[in-house]
Parts: sequence; structure tokens; C-alpha cells
Amino acid sequence: METIYDLSFRSNTGEIVNLSDFEGQPLLIVNTASKCGFAPQYDGLQELHETYGPEGLVVLGFPCGQFANQEPGDDADIEEYCRINHGVSFPLSTKIDVNGKHTDPVFGYLKKNSRSRFGSAIKWNFTKFLVAPDGVTVKRYSPKTEPEALRGDIEAVLSDAAA
Repeated sequence: METIYDLSFRSNTGEIVNLSDFEGQPLLIVNTASKCGFAPQYDGLQELHETYGPEGLVVLGFPCGQFANQEPGDDADIEEYCRINHGVSFPLSTKIDVNGKHTDPVFGYLKKNSRSRFGSAIKWNFTKFLVAPDGVTVKRYSPKTEPEALRGDIEAVLSDAAA
């Protein structure tokens, strides 16, 4: 059976990141955009990273310009914006597509393995996916769901990982 840990992505600095490096850890994966009205959620994502990272949570941001070109910059611009305006220190990918012919394989996997009452397509920036440590179980959250609201689910998957 395929798990998310079988995949990889290109970081915003050009390195290939194998998700197998995080095997057994929960992942919070978010498609992001710096010019989006939801961009203040970067602060909440960073807080989750700082709070739960030491316990094993891996937060990953995947910048995407597919929605009203709300991520217009290149990878260096995106990293600078995130660091300066939101203190982001969690890993970012290179800019990707989350829908269509060029969908990044990570998002293809997430969409296939999560349920959404709105269908499988990503509808907007800051759609969030919490992947359990088994690498298969995926819970999807809407862009409007604030990162703070994920704490209970994150604590549950961290507890399961420790058991």
C-alpha cells in the first residue's frame, strides 16, 4: 500500500525532500499564498510548528499561485515574505499546482486519500491536511479553519504516535 512517505517534493531552495525522512510522524500540509486573505494563518501554522514540532509534528507549506495568482512571487520572494512577516521557520516547497494536469504528487495523494463534501479539488489557498503517522489516514480542513482549531486533532495523532 502506498503511503505519503513514498513521495518527495522540491524545497523552496531546490533540494529534494523525501517524505520518508518523516516516517512515523504526523504531517500538517497546507497550500499557501502570501497575497491571500488567509495569509495571517501563517502565524498560527508557525505557532503549531513551534508547539508541536518538538513532539514530532511536521508542518509543511506548499505555496500555490493557482487561485487568483495570490502567490505571484518566486521561491526566494515567498521565503522572504514568510520569514519577515510571519516568522516562518517550517519547511516550504517550491511553488506548485494543487489542481489540474500538473498537480503536485503530494497533493494528488492528499486529495485521493481524504474526504471532502466539496469534492476532491482544492477550492482555495490554505486548505489543510493532517496526515496521521501511518502515512495513510488523512483529515482535510477548509481554508477557513484556523490553525488553532486543529490542536485537538494534532494532539490526538501525536498521542497515537507515542502509543
